[in-house]
Amino acid sequence: MNDSLVWLVIVGSGVVTFLTRASFILFADPHKFPHGFRVALAFVPPAVLAAIVIPGLVSPAGGIDFSLANPRWIAGLVAIGVAMRVRNALASILAGMAALWILQALAR
Repeated sequence: MNDSLVWLVIVGSGVVTFLTRASFILFADPHKFPHGFRVALAFVPPAVLAAIVIPGLVSPAGGIDFSLANPRWIAGLVAIGVAMRVRNALASILAGMAALWILQALAR
């Protein structure tokens, strides 16, 4: 398979994905959606974020690891605690990263 065909497939896939998502946004009237559906849409971003972040926290080596040898999940708990307390995304990221670096330094 040559490079131009690979790029054509990549660009074509991107265009098709963009058009299917854009059609939902451009042609659908959100006020005609049922109320329950609109309420449920508010939970999509946190669910997607959790699906991306949690595997990296609890299974950094491929298997689930809740031991003290895995500082990532502990730092994640610190970040969650800070987020619940101060309701500030930047503060929770900074606290989680600081906790991770400290735990990694202590493990050496």
